[in-house]
Amino acid sequence: MRIVLRSDRAGLGKRGDVVEVADGFARNFLLPKGQAILATDGIIHQAEAMRNARDAREARIRGTASEVSSALELLTIKIEARAQDGKLFGSVAQADIVDAINAAGGPKVERRQVEMEEHIKTTGTHEVRIRLHPEVVATLQVQVVGIE
Repeated sequence: MRIVLRSDRAGLGKRGDVVEVADGFARNFLLPKGQAILATDGIIHQAEAMRNARDAREARIRGTASEVSSALELLTIKIEARAQDGKLFGSVAQADIVDAINAAGGPKVERRQVEMEEHIKTTGTHEVRIRLHPEVVATLQVQVVGIE
């Protein structure tokens, strides 16, 4: 059965896509929940308009993420933490980095956007990735300074 998706569905498609699915899946799940509508000629034309609006919105979001990425990469974040012989008492986590970005007057970043394999546990300069968009990643220099 050919349907037009009214919302994004993982593994199936995005809003406005015309897809072919099993009849039972469409009748028993997608159509009753309002996540899809039957594909007719008029609906397919509307789906094209939905896709165009989606593409324009995603391009605008990607552009904004690129601007934020440029602003972040210009910042050098300095975090002070208690340390002895180059090792921190504790660690620097995502929340600490977000707080330091806000204190430095940087753009708004959420904790879940900060990508770290593990918390920073030593003094020095560390690279931290910030995923602003699935296609836009900023690399931020974080300088950890030990205080006694």
